[in-house]
Amino acid sequence: MQSALKATSRPDPAVDSDWWRGAVIYQIYPRSYQDSDGDGIGDLKGIVSRLPYIASLGVDAIWISPFFKSPMKDFGYDVSDYCDVDPMFGTLADFDALTAEAHRLGLKVMIDEVLSHTADIHPWFKESRSSRSNPKADWYVWADARPDGTPPNNWLSIFGGSAWQWDTSRQQYYMHNFLAEQPDLNFHNREVQNALLDVTRFWLERGVDGFRLDTINFYFHSLGLENNPPLPPEERNDQTAPAVNPYNYQDHLYDKSRPENLGFLERFRALLDEYPATAAVGEVGDSQRGLEVVAAYTAAGKRVHMCYSFDFLAPEKISAAKVRTVLEAFGKVASDGWSCWAFSNHDVMRPASRWAASEADPTAYLKVISALLMSLRGSVCIYQGEELGLAEADLRFEDLQDPYGIRFWPEFKGRDGCRTPMVWDGAARNGGFSSAKPWLPVPAAHLKRAVNVQQGDQASLLEHYRRFLAFRHAHPALAKGDIRFVESEGDTVAFTRREGNEEIVCVFNLGSKPAKVDFGGRSLQPLPGHGLSGQAESGSVRLGGYGAWFGRID
Repeated sequence: MQSALKATSRPDPAVDSDWWRGAVIYQIYPRSYQDSDGDGIGDLKGIVSRLPYIASLGVDAIWISPFFKSPMKDFGYDVSDYCDVDPMFGTLADFDALTAEAHRLGLKVMIDEVLSHTADIHPWFKESRSSRSNPKADWYVWADARPDGTPPNNWLSIFGGSAWQWDTSRQQYYMHNFLAEQPDLNFHNREVQNALLDVTRFWLERGVDGFRLDTINFYFHSLGLENNPPLPPEERNDQTAPAVNPYNYQDHLYDKSRPENLGFLERFRALLDEYPATAAVGEVGDSQRGLEVVAAYTAAGKRVHMCYSFDFLAPEKISAAKVRTVLEAFGKVASDGWSCWAFSNHDVMRPASRWAASEADPTAYLKVISALLMSLRGSVCIYQGEELGLAEADLRFEDLQDPYGIRFWPEFKGRDGCRTPMVWDGAARNGGFSSAKPWLPVPAAHLKRAVNVQQGDQASLLEHYRRFLAFRHAHPALAKGDIRFVESEGDTVAFTRREGNEEIVCVFNLGSKPAKVDFGGRSLQPLPGHGLSGQAESGSVRLGGYGAWFGRID
């Protein structure tokens, strides 16, 4: 592998290095997208076969969740070899074929880098735990027990219990923010940083266009190992961890979101800048300071290109007031930063169940909030099946695979409900995902929302996504423009997006009852092509339930 410090490529001025700004990124969870070999698990060749479908949506890029070699304790987020494909997903040649086909179809390829921790069977950790004096002894976070044998401090794992696991070989504790089988790397060690930058270069040399950085704010811990202070009950929320998890009881000052991370992110960005038109989006899990962390990590073009926090991924239902509060807060703390917004991913309950199920017309509601999402200032992530309106699968305990759900059952059922297989054909076995028993069951209700059921039906959610993404591409202000909110009341959200000479007025009604937004008698001209209902008259916009209007002010 080449040294991370050696440049091998230089940017091509003709390439759009700014493609990521305002891009719509489609997330693929490879275990559940398409099985090509009949083992009940999705794979890279399966993804290749479905790339034309993804391209037909009109998205700009794909993000593929981990496909690296792994013992699969956390389904790929526990990596045992960063530079190879797990055999269940295929080979490096399959990945190269996927990248080539995606590029042929005009899709950028982003992959999931899990840098904060490895699997406990990774060769690095095997060596590190073998003694206190081996060359990699300091590659992970090790600490002595307290005099009474208990862990070094009160830090907690997101997956439950202490963040410290006793190791009999070294007779020390090692830190794990997630499963005990996912030991945390020690980013204070420069050799660790170099090794991870080498991994990044390996994939850049294979032609990837960017990375999604898992748990980006978990890279560094405080060397002082101070106890986290308690968080007052009134300040707790369930943005990062479910409400039943005592992880929410602490103010996580010392185990994550540390200032030392900024220096590493600048090294990471310098590496990406050696390659034309590459980008990175970081996942920020911090329930108290999420937007501030995003601001710091995306500031001044020196760190990662964009980040996302959990503001719209939490259980709390999206509302007009919350949209404005979050976007305006981000604009204040990160005026030169860039966010990536999402309502859904592989870790959270699907919005069709989380929010839409209580609405009078769930499909109409999903249409208007998706249009809102794709109109906000920032980039956008769409999770597979979101475009179909798939609901959260209600699985039996015996069907669960997710260790998180197994640990906190039944109050928290884990993440399997949003990870069930994609449904392609409503009449086919397992929805066309696999000819064998899938690793997670396919809910019967999902078959009614399969791709072939919705395809061609202009009233369907799938065709709405295609139509709106085409509308977005036709109006660059919706992708890269500034945002300014317009006063509105109740369930309505109104703002303008401006880029160059183009200014677009965007008005949304998130409620089921008719609504009106006043523009002070100014003349309004509608823009066609988005497929949502609304009407401008006498200087105001009138919307039916779950309606939206786009236009210009003369």
